[in-house]
Amino acid sequence: MAVSGMTGIETMLAQMRAAVRAAEGGASAGVANAAANPASNPAAGSFATELKASLERVSSAQMSAKAQASAYELGAPNISLNDVMIDLQKANIGFQTAVQVRNRLVAAYKEISSISV
Repeated sequence: MAVSGMTGIETMLAQMRAAVRAAEGGASAGVANAAANPASNPAAGSFATELKASLERVSSAQMSAKAQASAYELGAPNISLNDVMIDLQKANIGFQTAVQVRNRLVAAYKEISSISV
């Protein structure tokens, strides 16, 4: 039973390391590593992929909101202030959510790494 528990902890640590690599921009290396050796960590690729996709969606929302705000400032006729403000708030909420997810991942990693084995 202890060996099974160790394997679960090692799997969780590997997933968290993949998430850290994805957050740091090294997601492609983590996904490639997981694809090359899926037997060692089958769930790391899917978690890292989803995390990367989420961060890309947040970044896309921020860039879109900024572009819309710039177009409004330049006087584009088909953009209203209401739409600009709503899109800016959506991008802000997405960013705040990403920061909270990162904070919780770091806290979980620290907690797991402090467990004595």
